[in-house]
Amino acid sequence: MKQETGSSSPTAAADPTRGLQRRLRLGERVIEGWILLAGLLAIVVLLGIIFILLREGLPIFAHTPPWEFLFGTKWYPLADPPVFGISAFFVSTLMITVISTVVAVPIGVACAAYLSEVAPHKVAETIKPIIEILAGIPSVMMGFIGLALLSPLVQSLFNLNTGLCGLTAAIMLSLMSLPIIVSVSEDALHAVPKEFKEASYALGATKWETIWHVCIPSALSGIAAAIMLGVGRAIGETMTVLMVAGGALAVPVSPTDPMTTMTSAIASGIGNAVRGGVQYQALFAVGLILFILTLAVNIIAERVLERQKRKFSR
Repeated sequence: MKQETGSSSPTAAADPTRGLQRRLRLGERVIEGWILLAGLLAIVVLLGIIFILLREGLPIFAHTPPWEFLFGTKWYPLADPPVFGISAFFVSTLMITVISTVVAVPIGVACAAYLSEVAPHKVAETIKPIIEILAGIPSVMMGFIGLALLSPLVQSLFNLNTGLCGLTAAIMLSLMSLPIIVSVSEDALHAVPKEFKEASYALGATKWETIWHVCIPSALSGIAAAIMLGVGRAIGETMTVLMVAGGALAVPVSPTDPMTTMTSAIASGIGNAVRGGVQYQALFAVGLILFILTLAVNIIAERVLERQKRKFSR
């Protein structure tokens, strides 16, 4: 009896172990399959978006030559014949994006440097989530804030007929870009090796000299990526710009002019366009150009991030 008990115990102990390993392998295969399915789904969705934009947008160039569409200054979809030129939308988008970037970048990088290098740990842990709350505010609410608070202030400061202009939209977009710039820049500053800072202090540099001459240059690739992501947010924002930019169709000559960006042109016009008509095709062509611009910004940001990873992995 003792021999039978002794010979059966290792087998009984081995079977549950093999069963557990089998279940773990099955679980890993399910997770791997799920991740693969999610990745394939993302690729299919992206290709589907590109296909729809090309199918609906490219036919407009049979009605309006590409150079007239890109460089024309008039957008009259209800004229006979309709005229489509998007240079006013392109200039407005560029102007608002540049101003919002100029406003947001110094504030965002300075805030990130403070949170990463100067602020006590508890202060940084308190302030950073508060800044990131800005990213969670719906864009329509930011539009209301710009409409009710910022627009009258801009109108009063610059003695304008209306505060609904590109400058108001740019300031609101800079507020919306700040959480991205602060968060990614702070992560980049955290990634700077301690040896760099210790070497700077050993040479007699102060904290601010170390931040300015060591930390920020070392994290420059990550900060540049943060700026690119902020620019991408500013280019793609629709609702806030639609509410506070003024909606004028002329090419703007000053930031205080009312203007219409590419995103707001699509949002305001697509509801009135006949499906399959030339206005519908023109709006999809605007979306295609916007997609290419945003994709280019994201690719540049991704390249910059990869460069930073390689730099600090050596």
